[in-house]
Amino acid sequence: MDDNAGTSDISSFKVVLLGEGAVGKSSVLLRYIENKFNNKHLSTTQASFATRKLNIDGKDVELNIWDTAGQEKYHSLGPIYYRGSQGAILVYDITDERSFERSPAANPIKNWVRELQEVLKGSAALFVVGNKIDLEGTRTISKETALQYAESVNANYHECSAKENINIDSLFDNIAKVMLEREKDAATNLTRRSSLRRSNSRRTLQVIDDDEAAARPRKKCC
Repeated sequence: MDDNAGTSDISSFKVVLLGEGAVGKSSVLLRYIENKFNNKHLSTTQASFATRKLNIDGKDVELNIWDTAGQEKYHSLGPIYYRGSQGAILVYDITDERSFERSPAANPIKNWVRELQEVLKGSAALFVVGNKIDLEGTRTISKETALQYAESVNANYHECSAKENINIDSLFDNIAKVMLEREKDAATNLTRRSSLRRSNSRRTLQVIDDDEAAARPRKKCC
């Protein structure tokens, strides 16, 4: 989608990038924000931040994207950056099985999802993303395996290549669409609850009026 500089009636969302070190999170963000790729490994320390405005089906959207460090020594800081996120992108390297199963304990990436659920209570749109599909010939994690996992945690699945700029824009377009839909649903539910409260309030007032009328002394007939 095209960038849009308009600021009126804009929906602003926080998106966090998660995953092990060297899976290409920073490369995905660099490609999306600046349309660049650095062949040298980009190691993120703690977290970096970038913003991009776009337009989704006529709706202005601002994405505030946090790229978190994947190294184990920074992992304890993760929940600090998760808070307040409406979207989360969990990136792994399709050629590195260890990126799909966190080393050294070889726990599956559901640990990342578990942390997100603990902090965000399932409120964020989650995307599981396999990066480096330009290296398809050395793939070690099948698309079927990753897709099955994504479906098991109610996440969307996406594959991309930061190096070759494959499916990068569509990744962020798709998560923006999901977050917009959630925002719309939340607004609809809020309107329904507000309408229900007003309706209940009117019923309560009517009951009170009826009770007061019934309690008034009746005038005697001549």
